[in-house]
Amino acid sequence: MTELETFFRAGAHRVCQKWESYFPVYERHFAPFRGLSNLRMLEIGISQGGSLDLWREFFGHQAVLVGIDINEGCKRFEGGRSFVRIGSQEDPEFLRAVIDEFGPFDIVLDDGGHTMRQQIVSFETLYPAVARRGVYLCEDCHTSYQAEFGGGTRAPGSFIEFAKDKIDELNGWHVQPASRGCLTDFTRSTTSISFYESIVVFEKSPVLPPRYVEAGAARP
Repeated sequence: MTELETFFRAGAHRVCQKWESYFPVYERHFAPFRGLSNLRMLEIGISQGGSLDLWREFFGHQAVLVGIDINEGCKRFEGGRSFVRIGSQEDPEFLRAVIDEFGPFDIVLDDGGHTMRQQIVSFETLYPAVARRGVYLCEDCHTSYQAEFGGGTRAPGSFIEFAKDKIDELNGWHVQPASRGCLTDFTRSTTSISFYESIVVFEKSPVLPPRYVEAGAARP
């Protein structure tokens, strides 16, 4: 059991709901940010406030935690270095206002409404505001397979299919002909895309054009 899951199960926080399989993914991708001075994390969807408690415990009192939600009642969870803004994650203007106020973000976690439009609009608007060595994690991606959220297995326009297309951009340096447009800002700023059960994680770091190198001496 991870340290984060141990705290979660202890229940010394407001109500929070998570799938068990998420905790090792959080630990793998978020642990490197622990202890970071002035860490900035944005969470989409804070429900009953327990997740803000979870991240406060994990990242410490110095972290700046920003939660967004459409429920105006969530404003009561604001305090200290935890901030709450009320608005829709599929409203780019609202998201840009949050970016202007608090960004850039070291971590963005999408645990919002889970519709395809919500997930894609949020990613397209917020990913450029992720720090140069930051992480964007979208969870509950199982909705990409559910019609009620606008998904379906291999349905065009699902977030999973959107993320699959990003693999071509990740490898944009090698796409031929180059005119296909796969060499993008995403290519130059993204080091990996990790797919887990119901989660997709994008990790950022400046990326230089690939170089083929050779080392060692020839032997008879």
